[in-house]
Amino acid sequence: MRKNIVAGNWKMNKELPDALKLASEISNMVKDESISGAEVIMCVPFPYLSTLSKLVEGSEVKIGAQNCSNHESGAYTGEVSAAMLNSVGISFVILGHSERREYFSEDNATIAQKVDLALANDLSPIFCCGETLDIREAGTQDDFVANQMGESLFHLTEEQIKKVVIAYEPVWAIGTGKTASAEQAQEMHACLRAKLSDKYGADIADEISILYGGSVKPGNAREIFAGKDVDGGLIGGASLDSRGFVDIIKSF
Repeated sequence: MRKNIVAGNWKMNKELPDALKLASEISNMVKDESISGAEVIMCVPFPYLSTLSKLVEGSEVKIGAQNCSNHESGAYTGEVSAAMLNSVGISFVILGHSERREYFSEDNATIAQKVDLALANDLSPIFCCGETLDIREAGTQDDFVANQMGESLFHLTEEQIKKVVIAYEPVWAIGTGKTASAEQAQEMHACLRAKLSDKYGADIADEISILYGGSVKPGNAREIFAGKDVDGGLIGGASLDSRGFVDIIKSF
């Protein structure tokens, strides 16, 4: 049975005092309000990983990273390896986010390398895929997103793919205030699960959580999460507000 997951992506936001406050508020609300419908992950900037992991230790909240290098180790100034993340107790890492693809020119092959290193170091990748507005308007989004997933993930074994979380993020709905309709989200999630089923079989495809990422808010989360193939969300801006983020989690 696949898990419901709500993961917050803080991106490059919050200085340490505010990060401590936000993480404390979220973990305390999850505990005090006895929220158990979804696994909760906060993907935070690199400098805070160890500190916030200790802060939420023993709670229902997990800390994840926002990226890792496609190199195992070496002379790569400023990079962070999957092994480093594992060594400070991190168990999730976002890979292939649209902002990494756009601003840092990451392609499917590079992301595949990162996926391999994450899995080799006991990290669960939150693999992001999604189309831009021009691809959506051309009606080729299904093939485009399936190709992203295939080129980065379909070399994995059955046991490896079960450790991956997939996040569908329509690029045209990130930070724009636009949101894919619940029907559009469900359609793409069903397409991705069908592609997983074609490759790995229906039983394995049914074990893999597929999250929706794209301007999810407390007001629309329940409708979006109602899709039978929508297993939660990768939340950007709304994850920076403790009450709003927890209300999204409570949509389950």
